[in-house]
Amino acid sequence: MTTRGHCLCCQTRWEYEGEVNWACYCHCDDCRRNCAAPVVAWLGVPLKNFRWLGLAPKTLESSKGVFRHFCRECGSPLGFEAAHYPGGMHLYAASLEKPEDFEPTFHVNFESKLPWLHMDDELPKYKGTLLNAPSDLREY
Repeated sequence: MTTRGHCLCCQTRWEYEGEVNWACYCHCDDCRRNCAAPVVAWLGVPLKNFRWLGLAPKTLESSKGVFRHFCRECGSPLGFEAAHYPGGMHLYAASLEKPEDFEPTFHVNFESKLPWLHMDDELPKYKGTLLNAPSDLREY
């Protein structure tokens, strides 16, 4: 199965083969500020199954070992790689061709959730970041 996504102007596109490793909401300040959003929805895929299409993204090393990918034309954030998540590509769920098909399964960095954001779901909520899998996180 091939899944695709793109930026606002559609010049930078991506695709991956296979299944998603995980799907979540992140409430950390870095993710929120990168997207100017109160929460960010992510999906994680193996880097070996992923590729960029069209115009190559611009990449910013936002902190040591953390790389944020975005469209060099319209500025849409598209992906994230980090040395502490080797072999993985994190993709913004809103950049999916069909974002309505996204199904998150947990929250990370829930202790950083903005107090005015109300999310009424029954998903597990974890303190801290995604390390390897939800089982590696502490429940909030």
